[in-house]
Amino acid sequence: MSVSSNDVIVYGIDVDPETRCEHWHSSLDIVAIKFKCCGEFYSCYECHNAVADHPAQQWLAEEFSCLAILCGRCRSQLKISEYLGSSAACPRCSAAFNPGCAKHYDLYFRI
Repeated sequence: MSVSSNDVIVYGIDVDPETRCEHWHSSLDIVAIKFKCCGEFYSCYECHNAVADHPAQQWLAEEFSCLAILCGRCRSQLKISEYLGSSAACPRCSAAFNPGCAKHYDLYFRI
């Protein structure tokens, strides 16, 4: 299943318009991540594991200038470095992000 808005498709399971999914669906779970391995946005690593036909790859530190984060509230694409330095809020619209996502950074980013 996927949700499309502003020309960005977010893949996952039961994805809502703000990128929440079956796995992460609190009011703060409004971040989708473009996976390095396929260039597609997914709601979370669990959705990627369930839907994609390949293993995930981490973004390397030298790639943190890539636009790979999507704010589900304002639909802005953010550089990885912007997201990591955002203090759990969108730098464009100030929507709060789930600070607990930091526990999973190692699944997405090689820091």
